[in-house]
Amino acid sequence: MRNFVAKRVAELPPSGIRKFFDVVATMSGVVSLGVGEPDFKTPQHVRKAAIDLLEEGKTRYTANLGMPALRERIAHYLERRFQTVYDPADQIMCTIGASEAIDVALRTILEPGDEVLVIEPCYVSYKPAIILQHGVPVIVTTKVENDFKLTPEELEEAITEKTKAILLPYPNNPTGAIMEKEDLEKIAPILIQHDLLVISDEIYAELTYGGKDHVSIAAIDGMYERTIVLNGFSKSFAMTGWRLGYAAGPKELIREMNKIHAYVVMSAPVMSQQAAIEALRDDALCDEDIRGMREAYDERRKYLIGEFNRLGLTCFEPKGAFYVFPSIQKTGLGSEEFCEKLLFEGGVAVVPGNAFGECGEGFIRISYAYSMEELKVCISKIERFLTKRN
Repeated sequence: MRNFVAKRVAELPPSGIRKFFDVVATMSGVVSLGVGEPDFKTPQHVRKAAIDLLEEGKTRYTANLGMPALRERIAHYLERRFQTVYDPADQIMCTIGASEAIDVALRTILEPGDEVLVIEPCYVSYKPAIILQHGVPVIVTTKVENDFKLTPEELEEAITEKTKAILLPYPNNPTGAIMEKEDLEKIAPILIQHDLLVISDEIYAELTYGGKDHVSIAAIDGMYERTIVLNGFSKSFAMTGWRLGYAAGPKELIREMNKIHAYVVMSAPVMSQQAAIEALRDDALCDEDIRGMREAYDERRKYLIGEFNRLGLTCFEPKGAFYVFPSIQKTGLGSEEFCEKLLFEGGVAVVPGNAFGECGEGFIRISYAYSMEELKVCISKIERFLTKRN
């Protein structure tokens, strides 16, 4: 019998994170700091809104773009928090997680051979999503000495006549880096000059620290009309399992994205949409829900930065998301070897930095979406592991 699997699918490598945690799943007594998922419960009033909807039996399809009431709340939220104005009627589309929004955006814009700039280190799904749409991912490596920010020089060097778009991943997973307004203003003229589309993954937009509020590139002069903003409820509202994201952008692009979305999934789950309406219903309550989680993350962030620096594993100071990205180069081990030894000898699971791109070699990613008690246990185990090696 012939092989029915498409070549581009067969040649996709498994996720470096998944490969590692498949091993972790077979072990007992391991403490993990590898999962990028909030440890908080979805706020109770948000859960109740979905329960009430289910009890009322309102479980039918919604409009393809999403419930009008939700799109109106998202539009209000984006204007209030990030000073970007979108028409809820035709500039916002609700998706099954921000991951679907990434996939649909790429399907909408790519022709075979089109190049998309991918800023590494980055979320592991970007490159496969581009390849599956017959596009060509072009890697742009960022450096710790530049705080893992995309510089104008790095951007300009990567652009060719085939470049169509850039995936901009800030606040960044895995580094926790952010791009401030002045950083975005430096790259915007280059993007405009080369007539590129920006797909801006802003799923961690609410999780910034040290007084550094997130700035959307869509709010930079000349960028609104060439930017698709992707966001969702998973990280900010601890709603990962609800699978609800959204895209906001020029109506001409949202209209075409909605064609694919409608054919493939019809609409996002109605109960998730109702929960999201409640999450955004009251501005003060919305901000309070987010603030409580952000303050807890910030405490953990500061603790881990201090502890890793104390242990001699130099730790870049992340200003966003909920990850630290310490260097393990002084141990003399590669990222994967370090993580394997830490797992089998120290009983702690973390993610090799090179799972997020080759420039992540020499680093490890640690999530602080865990309780302070769990973090302290892990630091104690890591310290014992390092002491034994020395």
